[in-house]
Amino acid sequence: MTYDLTFAKEVYENSEEGHWIKMCMQCGVCAGSCPLGFLGAWKHSPRQIFQMVRAGLRDEVLTSTDMWMCTSCYNCIVRCPRNLPITHIIHGLARYASVQGKADPKQPTHQFAKDIFWENIVATGRVGEAALTMKLYFKDGIGEGIKQGLEMKDSALGMLKAKRLKPLPFRGKIKGYPGFKAMLNKAFELENKKEGKA
Repeated sequence: MTYDLTFAKEVYENSEEGHWIKMCMQCGVCAGSCPLGFLGAWKHSPRQIFQMVRAGLRDEVLTSTDMWMCTSCYNCIVRCPRNLPITHIIHGLARYASVQGKADPKQPTHQFAKDIFWENIVATGRVGEAALTMKLYFKDGIGEGIKQGLEMKDSALGMLKAKRLKPLPFRGKIKGYPGFKAMLNKAFELENKKEGKA
């Protein structure tokens, strides 16, 4: 594989924790540690994505769905012999792909992170499990939502019995919500300046 460090330098400078990629020695422990690898959920393991960054495969990396499959289990970080923050690098690459407009908006994990989970937090300052679940299940229509709800009814009832799920989907805003919102607005402002959108 021929090296072209143009894209690598771009990632090192602009992607959160991206500069750590240069420390990867391609041992493959991350790939062997990832539970999703055994399930065949991704085409490229973290080490392969890092190698693709070094090889200058910009479009292949930024349009990849592999980065969106990370569940933040941290097995890769715990086992990495170089102590690389692999989970954070992968999330940083996914975020950078989104900022660059390369991430597929219909990719389920991207759609969940951006349109469902994030909106849920911004609206109240907390994650309301019932509201989050309803939005996720009904994103493809009423019929699909009812179907998924029925498929998961046993899990939901078990969580209700164990008091791990609040049945009411609408919870009020957190105490100090105006301060939380001001913090988010400031973060957006700084991010937009960094990306040259201000």
